[in-house]
Amino acid sequence: MGTATILCLAMLLDAAFGEPKWLWDRLPHPAVLIGRAIGWADRQLNTGDARAKGILLAIGLVLGGWILGSVIEAFGAIFTIVAAAILIAQRSLVDHVKAVGQALRQSEDAGRTEVAKIVGRDTRDMSEADIARAAIESGAENLSDGVIAPIFWFLIAGLPGLLVYKAVNTADSMVGYKNEKYEDFGWASARLDDLLNWVPARLTALLIMASSGQFKGWSDIRDDAALHRSPNAGWPEAAMARVLDIALAGPRSYDGEMQVFPYVNEGGKQALGSNDIDRACTVLWRSWGIMLAIVCLIALN
Repeated sequence: MGTATILCLAMLLDAAFGEPKWLWDRLPHPAVLIGRAIGWADRQLNTGDARAKGILLAIGLVLGGWILGSVIEAFGAIFTIVAAAILIAQRSLVDHVKAVGQALRQSEDAGRTEVAKIVGRDTRDMSEADIARAAIESGAENLSDGVIAPIFWFLIAGLPGLLVYKAVNTADSMVGYKNEKYEDFGWASARLDDLLNWVPARLTALLIMASSGQFKGWSDIRDDAALHRSPNAGWPEAAMARVLDIALAGPRSYDGEMQVFPYVNEGGKQALGSNDIDRACTVLWRSWGIMLAIVCLIALN
């Protein structure tokens, strides 16, 4: 069975079942295990010459992910399909974003509680528009990180490529911060994550545009993406803002400190609500559907 065929089946399996709560209540999710390993490395190695040790961590994650993926692939297609489905998070992504919209229809307090599960910013004083904006931004960025990038690297290098990507991406989310604690130790993981996400982020932006039949405005998306702190995360966010004609990003609070970031698509609608979250979820599914069609076409050739 070819790589693309296996990937098609994995994508469909994830879309159908997502992440069964009954299973992950009993067993640790692979992403949790990766996170525990990185947390152990952080505690043991983030001292002294932290830059060199961080480079060793990044190399270890690449080697470990590649070896583990190769071992799982050796057991056959069924094991590979299941492993890939677990690591492609389309269904769970949309479910989490949609849950924010459903909660927001009940009350702003319920919306704040739900959005706090998927964003790292302060949520206590969020307005309805802030909640919706945060959910939509999270959906757009995680479509790239959690769905399209894993699919892309599986197509390139099979399950080993996917596991290498997930390990590096998890490390970036845990130690890739530009602060005193992680500036040196997380440097290699953050730079490698930037490299691995360069193509998928731009591919995700193209998919978002195609999902809405919009093929103009790439230069505007490129300009808006450049406003983001990340060289990659701004691309899907800027594309989502354009296709929905809404303003994303803007001021938000982290650790009690308000930070003023520029708006993406500043002229778009700013008074966002639950209906806009629903529209974003539709875009997420349509973008996934186009990617599925691409993978299936590759499988047929």
